Amino acid sequence: MDTSLSTIAVVGLGTMGTGIAEVLALAGREVIGIDISEAAALGAVTSLEASTARAVGRGRITAQERTDALARFRTSDDLRTAADAELVIEVVPETYEIKQQVFRELDAIVSPTAILATGTNALSVTRLAAESQHPERVLGLHFFNPAPAMKLVEVVSSVLTAPPAVEAVTALARELGKEPVAVGDRPGFVADGLLFGYLNQAAAMYEANYASREDIDAAMKLGCGLPMGPLALLDLIGIDTARTVLEAMYAESHDRLHAPAPVLGQLSSAGLTGRKAGRGFYTYDAPGGQAVVPDALTPAADAASGAGRDVASVGVAGSGTMASGIAEVFAKAGYDVVLAARSQEKADVAKGRIAKSLERSVTKGRLTAEARDETLARITAAGSLDAFAEVDLAVEAVAEDLEIKQQLFAALDKVCRPGAVLATTTSSLPVVAIARATARPEDVIGMHFFNPAPAMKLVEVVRTVLTADDVHATVRAVCARIRKHPVDCGDRAGFIVNALLFPYLNNAIKMVEEHYASLDDIDAAMKLGGGYPMGPFELLDVVGLDVSLAIEKVLHQEFRDPGLAPAPLLEHLVAAGCLGRKTGRGFREYARR
Repeated sequence: MDTSLSTIAVVGLGTMGTGIAEVLALAGREVIGIDISEAAALGAVTSLEASTARAVGRGRITAQERTDALARFRTSDDLRTAADAELVIEVVPETYEIKQQVFRELDAIVSPTAILATGTNALSVTRLAAESQHPERVLGLHFFNPAPAMKLVEVVSSVLTAPPAVEAVTALARELGKEPVAVGDRPGFVADGLLFGYLNQAAAMYEANYASREDIDAAMKLGCGLPMGPLALLDLIGIDTARTVLEAMYAESHDRLHAPAPVLGQLSSAGLTGRKAGRGFYTYDAPGGQAVVPDALTPAADAASGAGRDVASVGVAGSGTMASGIAEVFAKAGYDVVLAARSQEKADVAKGRIAKSLERSVTKGRLTAEARDETLARITAAGSLDAFAEVDLAVEAVAEDLEIKQQLFAALDKVCRPGAVLATTTSSLPVVAIARATARPEDVIGMHFFNPAPAMKLVEVVRTVLTADDVHATVRAVCARIRKHPVDCGDRAGFIVNALLFPYLNNAIKMVEEHYASLDDIDAAMKLGGGYPMGPFELLDVVGLDVSLAIEKVLHQEFRDPGLAPAPLLEHLVAAGCLGRKTGRGFREYARR
């Protein structure tokens, strides 16, 4: 089996094939680009010329390197020009029929020692290999879009693949400056196997009218630090492509989380396949365009949710990190804040935490000393909820325990003046159950801040079936004043972010349980292939495995979907006291501080 891989053919010159050809040519390989469409071949040349010109302009390559790379790339509409290639990478449409035909024809053209790679992310590599005369040389080589920028390459082995072929393409990926991850043959592999389940759940959430497309996308970008929201990403990938991937995943897993949301089929059937069609979940300036333009579903820029109540003073109940962070946010925005804890000592400690936070901001040049002093002066530390008697908005940030929160809201009901808005920061408990602990459930709403509250821009605004319109309007207006981005959602487990995030994390744990991939490979795949700021296991250890398990249980109990049942490995680690960074051991071990 040839391991030099100096001459490589790329079959299929769409966006992905052209990107792969560019990477190979810039890395010194002779590249034969093959496509039955003359227009596609010309487009690939034009694209390569333009992208390499940009690279020269940005100082990433020299003019001579560009000239050499362009000279190494030639195109053809005849598969027989791949005869001398030591590696052929097919990136043709995602159907077995087309891919199998390409492999059958290649068998009669290339050397028996040449390696054949499929770029599929949804189809069975084993099934494709079985159609070849030499199945031992067939493997998967899954680049990510855009190929020149994305570092991840999944190297997919079937049970028939010869180890030397895997070794050769893995070495090639490293020489290309990529990070190869070795995975077995199952639909979606690692990155897409986790990504598409999450995208499918987002589509289902939108289809159920639980939240708007804008709010779903904003929630995942601002709440999780993702580069794109899930619905915008579906439009970029292609809604028809996403549905094909999900169909393949469901055929193997029979997990309802992978069963394509009906809206994906409806949009695909209507030809609304995303950016390439000019319309999908969003509407674009042109087919293939990137700019979103207003349509019938776009919220009006001046849309108001009605008149709210006046808020000049805010009470924050709690003494932990979240409570002090929320109090800091309100005080910075000019509100008078009462920070109440179970004792004066705890309240003073919480205010001291705010003082340290503000001091760090001064040291980093983000805040003036005068603004620090003014902010602190607006905060009154109190050892009793009685100090909330005159506040206009009371925000609860105590332990995530329904009984504790209900007791606190019963107390707020007695202390707070009539007309005061009562808000809970719960991330997983039913807001209406908390509201019913008061005699005024219409005044109760959810304000789910994200940690750390001073830095995170998102607030999930959670209305119950009893929440008054002016209470909702009040909280949205307050969010604008404290410079947070509010997203509206209904009162159900997980709201937007956790309902989409934690099934993804749970599925990552299941991959490890099944010995499909390692912690490191999964984390690398999601960071390098999905643009996630943290891999799932890094994030789980930061959030806390006990917290994660509690949220998983709430989601499973609410939706009763077997696919949402917490992974046994997560339950075992929690039972063993391995809770993540806070205990020094979770999925990984950490140095004790």
